Amino acid sequence: MAITALEILLISVVAGITGSILGLGGGIVVTPALTLLFGVDIKHAIGASIISVIATSSGAAIAYIRDRITNIRVGMFLEIATTMGAIAGAFLGGLMAPAVLYVIFGLLLLYSALAMLKKGKDELPQNVPLHPTAEKLKLHGEYYDKALGKTVQYNVDNVYGGFGVMCGAGVISGLLGIGSGSFKVMAMDVFMKLPLKVSSATSNFMMGVTGAASAGVYFFRGEIDPGIAAPVALGVLVGATVGARIMQRLKSKTIRKWFIPVLSYVAIQMILQGLGVIG
Repeated sequence: MAITALEILLISVVAGITGSILGLGGGIVVTPALTLLFGVDIKHAIGASIISVIATSSGAAIAYIRDRITNIRVGMFLEIATTMGAIAGAFLGGLMAPAVLYVIFGLLLLYSALAMLKKGKDELPQNVPLHPTAEKLKLHGEYYDKALGKTVQYNVDNVYGGFGVMCGAGVISGLLGIGSGSFKVMAMDVFMKLPLKVSSATSNFMMGVTGAASAGVYFFRGEIDPGIAAPVALGVLVGATVGARIMQRLKSKTIRKWFIPVLSYVAIQMILQGLGVIG
């Protein structure tokens, strides 16, 4: 069991690094690894995945907030949309077939991957207008980019589009019980035209809030196994702290090259699940 715990710890470190750089949480690595490599029951794997999301957020958010990359105003604004969506998802549970939502959101993610691919050569968003609502809420900001060696000032556009995507992400999270890190980054990067580093850092900050709200439910259901969750939390926390340092040294173009294949993979998985090809 000690060897297995060590293996889970090492894989969780990788998950933490990946999650903190891309703003997706560690669950996208942790859940498949636990189920496929270690034969862990899917319910316990998802419970550990929720813990990994909180650990990723805790490890990365501290560094990102300290270095002022996280846009806390945007994060809290979009959390309102996610919460509204999650409540709506609970009501829609008996009215709409989950399979339809899987396909719709899978296609939306594929569209976003293509949009990211088109601007793959751009290091920073260019000529972004400041949306009137963003100006009123003071959502625009600046951060020091260590890779570029300069302070980057940025505007926020299409506030309503980003808010709408996050409402949808909340619906699908509440209805299907999946994470929405990819939707968070997509809403900020593709729709609101924030710099990718700001999108990733802000997504990490937001996921901790969402994950903490969900963790209690999974705990009381008995779906969080301390023997699995403990090495996952420790490994992801270490990985997320390391990943936060790495991300700041990378160029946005490099992060995007990592993000697009992951986004495409998640999109295809959702579409296949919606079509009943995979369970």
